[in-house]
Amino acid sequence: MSAWLLRLKVCRILARRSKTPVGEINLIAKRASTITFIEVKARPFAAAAMESVLARPRRLIARAGLVFMQKRPEFPEYKMRFDLTLVKPGRLPHHIFGAWRE
Repeated sequence: MSAWLLRLKVCRILARRSKTPVGEINLIAKRASTITFIEVKARPFAAAAMESVLARPRRLIARAGLVFMQKRPEFPEYKMRFDLTLVKPGRLPHHIFGAWRE
């Protein structure tokens, strides 16, 4: 469902569950000159989802994003952004742009 939300926001999904030697990225999307690495968390409360993505998981996702960018030379000048999508039961996903910076 998170991928559909991104498509509605005119994003092109480049990968789902992208695995690298340093970590996994749930969704990778492209829009204009930005490659976005999205962590998807399903929790009953938004605060619990935010707490689940602390410093270590953020670093792993950032490293995995760098590995992805290095393997894809067609994106040399693209910016990287790290987003979070919160999925709560019975509700539409909530997309947080720029949830953290690396």
